[in-house]
Amino acid sequence: MTNPVTALLIFLGICILAYLIYYPKKGWYWKIKESIKNDNKTLMEDVLKKIYHAENSGTNLQVNDITGSINNTQKNIVESIANMESSGLISSVNGSLKLEKTGREYALKIIRVHRLWEQYLSEKTGFHKKDWHEIAEKMEHKLNHDQTNELAMSLGNPRFDPHGDPIPTETGEITKIIGKPLSAYPANTVGKIVHIEDEPDIIYQQILAQDLHIGSLVRIIETNKKRIVIYSEGEEYILAPIVAGNITISELKKEAYTTENTSRLYSLKLGEKAKIVGISRECRGDIRRRLLDLGFVINTEIHIDMESPMGNPRAYLIRNTSIAIRNEQSKFILIEKILAHGKA
Repeated sequence: MTNPVTALLIFLGICILAYLIYYPKKGWYWKIKESIKNDNKTLMEDVLKKIYHAENSGTNLQVNDITGSINNTQKNIVESIANMESSGLISSVNGSLKLEKTGREYALKIIRVHRLWEQYLSEKTGFHKKDWHEIAEKMEHKLNHDQTNELAMSLGNPRFDPHGDPIPTETGEITKIIGKPLSAYPANTVGKIVHIEDEPDIIYQQILAQDLHIGSLVRIIETNKKRIVIYSEGEEYILAPIVAGNITISELKKEAYTTENTSRLYSLKLGEKAKIVGISRECRGDIRRRLLDLGFVINTEIHIDMESPMGNPRAYLIRNTSIAIRNEQSKFILIEKILAHGKA
């Protein structure tokens, strides 16, 4: 015969377990159910984005292309695609997946969140730009319609993200990028960088390592099948054609190229004087505001006051005030050196 105390303890254990599993909204059952629901939603939205980007680039996308590019099982991806077809979000034409009107609208909403969040990270946080895309990939599935609009308003309803990608409006309107890949232009072309593609990541990381960024004026020095050489902000860059192909520039008239004598502040040497001509657009958020507050403003004369034994940091004399900054900050400050006879 079972001991009554033992039976009571078993019964209490079963009650506690049932409570933990089925407690409304917070029980394990509901949490697992919600997690599965969120996983399915994330997968569906990732697929919609893939199809959108393929259509936008004029590429036909098939099921096998998606199963090889999304981190999920083939079974789950195929089921998700079937569900989206039955709900009218997408259709299949000769094996290629196409967005229907509602699917395109949905995809644009996800892209809007992603690009707004990248803009938020660039303007309001200290995250490195190499991390923006990955963080935004997660956040794009979490914000609802009202939260997205609040985010857009807090940023001033920007038209482009920090990579130069257009941000869809609330109604799904999207600005067209005007320009061509850097690799498509001949030597002696001058232009402005208007877009940097952040995928694939391996190429994007190479562009980041070069310190090239949106808004920079460039002049193409040399172009061939092996390399493309450009000049920008006092620096010469050598790019592989495949890397240059992920940088879009808008061509300018040659007389508009006014940065031939521009260099970065960290290139200034002891005894040289210079005039500040701007702060790079790559410098955003708190760092930009701090540099402006310190007096690094346009048309201000500047020279090295003193430098550390290793040359980093340096103290610069600005308006009779000595201000020390590191090279990681001074690289954002654009200058024109003043020659001995007074001209830049």
